[in-house]
Amino acid sequence: MSTAASTESRELTPVSAESLAALLVARKRPPRPGSLSTSLTFGWRAVLKIKHVPEQLFDVTAFPIMNLLMFTYLFGGALAGSPGDYIQFVLPGILVMSVVMITMYTGVSVNTDIEKGVFDRFRSLPIWRPSAMVGYLLGDALRYTIASVVMLTVGLILGYRPGGGVGGVVAGIALLLVFSFAFSWIWTMFGLMLRTEKSVMSTSMMVIFPLTFLSNVFVDPKTMPGWLQVFVNNSPITHLASAVRGLMAGDWPAGEIAWSLGWTAFFVVVFGPVTMRLYNRK
Repeated sequence: MSTAASTESRELTPVSAESLAALLVARKRPPRPGSLSTSLTFGWRAVLKIKHVPEQLFDVTAFPIMNLLMFTYLFGGALAGSPGDYIQFVLPGILVMSVVMITMYTGVSVNTDIEKGVFDRFRSLPIWRPSAMVGYLLGDALRYTIASVVMLTVGLILGYRPGGGVGGVVAGIALLLVFSFAFSWIWTMFGLMLRTEKSVMSTSMMVIFPLTFLSNVFVDPKTMPGWLQVFVNNSPITHLASAVRGLMAGDWPAGEIAWSLGWTAFFVVVFGPVTMRLYNRK
């Protein structure tokens, strides 16, 4: 009986702080999450936000369809003789324009999370610092894909026939997604720099509208004044639209593809570090 009592007494003896600290240090810590896993986790967070607020998909469904119908049937007869002929030219361009325009919502989402204080928690986590930003962009890549599928489906119904077949269409969309991922770094920078969601949106539109409309999305630049052709022919949107249009038509516009990938690298190299510097100092 005395032996049992002494054993119980030892079990109930409180552990000293030094012993507890030594025990915690000796215990193996869980491995630190890798950059890929944390980026995918934040990307899944962005997808879940779409699930809970499905209205966010309006800009990748209704808006592209409206643009395609409006420009095809308003200007198709005047610019190409018929809407059926014009859609072969304009659909890849409007696809590029629509996806590029919705990239600005990445910056809006970043700014919204900053206002809510969520980023303070992100910065305190022992994770790869850029993973929060990369997660935003990965989540938005799903929205870009949805917009592309919606546009192509409506285009096929209206008479669009890609000469490059499935392979050309997939290659064109892949190039568009890669470009949009890099282009979105500009808006994450604005999301960190500007104070309100409205200011991010208005500033983004001031940049996107000239880039998308002063391009070859709707018409051949040869019909423009010479001074305007200089800007249009060197616009990143022009290079991207030409590359996507060529791939979907069954061609391999190597020069335009190279320019598009060059612009992609430029956006990541220039705006990626600036965004992370603002993120770390915010």
